[in-house]
Amino acid sequence: MAKPYIKKFGKISNFAVWIVDGKYIRDNMDIDFVNYGQHYRYKFIPKNEFWIDKERYPGESHFYLKPLLVEYKLMGKGVNYKEVLKKSDEIEKRERAKNFTRKDIRKLKKAKEDSDIVHKKLLSKYSRKLKVWIVDGEMVRDFISVDFEKGGHDKVYSFMPKNEIWIDDDVEPDEIKFILVHEMHERKLMSRGMEYLPAHKDSNKIEKFCRENPKEIDSRLRFEILENGKIKEKNA
Repeated sequence: MAKPYIKKFGKISNFAVWIVDGKYIRDNMDIDFVNYGQHYRYKFIPKNEFWIDKERYPGESHFYLKPLLVEYKLMGKGVNYKEVLKKSDEIEKRERAKNFTRKDIRKLKKAKEDSDIVHKKLLSKYSRKLKVWIVDGEMVRDFISVDFEKGGHDKVYSFMPKNEIWIDDDVEPDEIKFILVHEMHERKLMSRGMEYLPAHKDSNKIEKFCRENPKEIDSRLRFEILENGKIKEKNA
C-alpha cells in the first residue's frame, strides 16, 4: 500500500476513513498534520477521504469521525476554520463523554484541579529549569482539553504548570525530539513577547530543518534548553 496509507479504518457517510502514517506526512507533506484531517484543511487529502494518524496506543480514532464530518461540511461552505474548530471541539468532547463512567467523572474533577495526574515520565535528559514530561495524551484530551495534540507548553496552555513542556505519549520515540525542539523554540519566542501564530510558524521552520537534517537535532535541542533556562519570568 502506497504511503502514507496504512489501513482502511472504515466508512462514514460517503467518506473512506484511512489510518495513515502521520510521521511520514509531517516529514514530507505538511508538518502541521496532527491526529486527523480532511480535504478542506489539508488539500493533499482526497475529497472523499478522511485521514487519521496511526495511534501508538489505540483507542481514540472513533472520536474523530463526527468532528471530521462537521469540519468538512462547514469548511466546504466557506466557514472560517477558527469557528469550525470550536464546533468540532464541542462534538469531540461529547463523543468522548459518552463513554464516561463514574470513575471517569472523578478523574475529570481531579484532572481539572491537579494536572499532575496526567504525568507519566519525566524526560530528565532534557529537563533543567524547564521540565519535560511524557503525559497521558488521551487523558488530557478526555478530561482537560481536546486541543492538546503531540506536544505543548505552559505559554500556550493555561492548564499546564509553569515551566513545563508536555509530550503526548502517543508520539513515537523517534519523533519526540522533533516535537520537543518545536515546543522549546516556540516557548522561548512567546516568553519574549511574540504571539502564538508567528511563534508557531517560526518553530515549524526549525522543526522542518531538523527533520530534513536529523544530525542537527541534538545540538539544536541543547541550544533551546540553554535558551529556555535563561528566561526570567515576569512574576518571578
